[in-house]
Amino acid sequence: MGWGDLGAFGEPSKETPNLDQMAAEGMLFLDFYTANPLCSPSRAALLTGRLPVRNGFYTTNAHARNAYTPQDMVGGIPDSELLLPELLKKAGYTNKIIGKWHLGHRPQFHPLKHGFDEWFGSPNCHFGPYDNRELPNIPVYRDWEMIGRYYEDFKINLKTGEANLTQLYLQEALDFISKQQASQQPFFLYWAIDATHAPVYASKQFLGTSQRGLYGDAVREIDDSIGKILRHLQQLGISENTFVFFTSDNGAALISAPRQGGSNGPFLCGKQTTFEGGMREPAIAWWPGHIPAGGVSHQLGSVMDLFSTSLSLAGLQPPRDRQIDGIDLLPVILQGQLIDRPIFYYRGNEMMAVRVGLYKAHYWTWSNSWEELGKGIDFCPGQSVSGVTTHTQEEHTHLPLLFHLGRDPGEKYPLSFASEEYQRAVERISRVVQQHKDTLVPGQPQLNVCDKAVMNWSPPGCEKLGKCLKAPESDPKKCSWPH
Repeated sequence: MGWGDLGAFGEPSKETPNLDQMAAEGMLFLDFYTANPLCSPSRAALLTGRLPVRNGFYTTNAHARNAYTPQDMVGGIPDSELLLPELLKKAGYTNKIIGKWHLGHRPQFHPLKHGFDEWFGSPNCHFGPYDNRELPNIPVYRDWEMIGRYYEDFKINLKTGEANLTQLYLQEALDFISKQQASQQPFFLYWAIDATHAPVYASKQFLGTSQRGLYGDAVREIDDSIGKILRHLQQLGISENTFVFFTSDNGAALISAPRQGGSNGPFLCGKQTTFEGGMREPAIAWWPGHIPAGGVSHQLGSVMDLFSTSLSLAGLQPPRDRQIDGIDLLPVILQGQLIDRPIFYYRGNEMMAVRVGLYKAHYWTWSNSWEELGKGIDFCPGQSVSGVTTHTQEEHTHLPLLFHLGRDPGEKYPLSFASEEYQRAVERISRVVQQHKDTLVPGQPQLNVCDKAVMNWSPPGCEKLGKCLKAPESDPKKCSWPH
């Protein structure tokens, strides 16, 4: 989802009444970022509190490439990483993931091996349908075992966009919350739905109800579901004991626009890029009785902060044996403080840009290659800023391109290199960058090797269902990442 997809962030059709209400009752973050312009690395960052370049969710196969965990990915979340649910267990929490995991699908990467107690959802995105010979359809799991596959047992109609997955995910959430409340058990619920990822889908009662087409139908159903979850917390009398945070894993995918793409508001480009449209996200914190209603924060926030903030809420300290990039947002949320911190924009193994205060410095620019653009793949459709949205990787390390995001949120007008403002801002940012690079120890890259033999041929539980498929011979290769 994009920054501009919610009414509270200015979307003109105003079709997200529940999220808008959540914002009115809680706090809106206008300067909140994901840790990567792509799904898998940003989810790894959220659950570890660490940049993807530290937790291994990046590739070194080529410079500044986006990489994720498709079916043939050999890597996944390393055992050496400590995930939020593993740490929350120490405070007696029961942890559930509903929806997309995306941190590796081989047995050693299973979410229940990394701190979650329950899982209903899928290891990969809902791509398909496949023929189960060249490519297997993606499995859906309940806890340790698969219970079916997308397009077979869990229908997604690509012609109409109809699928009842969001309703299934909603019911799972409500049931889990009820069960934990009945047993007086503290809980962590990671509700990771994917209806707004192309191919987008919505259930029958939402189809055709949005001014924004099928994508809008999906947004409306997510909005409706979040309203039901928040009301459920209130009806159970636990809303004042429950911290809820809404955000997204990357900006709207403009490559799917206009039919299945969202809105990144006034920001440049979208998913896959380190321009604002690719990484600035809608974000809302809600905690009745604690967060003052109608709050708006300009704190520079990150999905990695949800790691540190959640630990703080549970009375735990972040691990001290590793670099944690997230900060505890509770002083911001509860006392209105502003914490000075930078935002680093990474694409694969390269730090592309840095934000300090209202200034953003680009050290590299790249949207995507001329070759990919020639195939109709465009991450910035209808947006071209000369020398900025480049189709070759342009290095600016000696003279970074500098933007003032307050005056120019769309990154259209680079500051003059000769100006005093430029000199002052770059001097400050350079110190931040130097300190970051001096202390950076990259993790072992997990997204380098692909092998068709590791696809979802025979997930656990396939025997019971008669859904095991024959895997081809192992043939590991370097993954190709064109973007």
